[in-house]
Amino acid sequence: MKFLVTGVAGFIGYHVCKRLLENQHIVVGLDNINDYYDVNLKFSRLEQLGIMTESAKEFNQIVESNSHDKFSFVRMNLEDRDHLPQLFSNEKFDAVCNLAAQAGVRYSLENPETYIDSNIVGFLNVLECCRHNNIKHLVYASSSSVYGSNKKVPFETSDHVDHPISLYAASKKSNELMAHTYSHLFKFKTTGLRFFTVYGPWGRPDMAMFLFTKAILEGKPIKVFNKGNMERDFTYIDDIVEGVVRIIENKYIGQESPRSNYNIYNIGNNNSVKLLDFVTALENKLSTTAEKQFLEMQPGDVEKTWANVDDLIRDYGYSPNTSIENGISNFVDWYKKHYRIQ
Repeated sequence: MKFLVTGVAGFIGYHVCKRLLENQHIVVGLDNINDYYDVNLKFSRLEQLGIMTESAKEFNQIVESNSHDKFSFVRMNLEDRDHLPQLFSNEKFDAVCNLAAQAGVRYSLENPETYIDSNIVGFLNVLECCRHNNIKHLVYASSSSVYGSNKKVPFETSDHVDHPISLYAASKKSNELMAHTYSHLFKFKTTGLRFFTVYGPWGRPDMAMFLFTKAILEGKPIKVFNKGNMERDFTYIDDIVEGVVRIIENKYIGQESPRSNYNIYNIGNNNSVKLLDFVTALENKLSTTAEKQFLEMQPGDVEKTWANVDDLIRDYGYSPNTSIENGISNFVDWYKKHYRIQ
């Protein structure tokens, strides 16, 4: 099959693309390589896929991988209403995995326009391109943030999600509503994935795993929000990728056919871990006790996340099985190697 993977220079997009190539699919990767965080990390991910940095800098030019004969890359903005439709028309994708988005809850408080451009306008452009190019299936990233300050745990996709507490969350809920409308009107399949806290090698520098590891190794204090009274459904990247790829490859195993053209799933570890337990596991791996700076809850944050993934288990045989200890160990080993730390 031939797939478009957007956000391919990002954390999840890179790993999904790598797995699809291992499974012998043809993949075109798209990313605008914005500077929300260190672009060198994004270019390094692309180099792992055989796309050299200099060749990846030019916008709207297809670049062939020098290590994967079934992979090519294009630097492009999702909201580009001229070049994105042209890409769809030329490449004739079977399915699309849209993982490109402006991420980050706190950043959305300072740069709201960026979220509207990328997450709303860009997503509409993707939907329009799917509509007009006979795309069989659009799989797209939503977020656990849509649950807002929901106190009921674990979170279920049947829960009401009408009270987002950040613009990022509102943009992701908007994506779900837009996808529902297009599935209803134009009869193509859409599947939204509410990602929970994803971590692992090649992870984002703005996430806790990366921030804590960097600070501890540099002998600096780590910032622990809500005075440590936080819990997250930490999910290792390999478990996330397994679920995403099963869906985009259409490996449905449910007793019945999918409920409709429109589906939403939680994708997480099916467990909630206390933030301080997460820190302890990291300290054990690093053989160091972290200096902790306890702070108040940040605007847009929530105290606890926990995914009920029963639907994903039933329909696709999803089975997250990476322990926090193993996941953290893998991340730290990668971090020390990538950043040349002894």
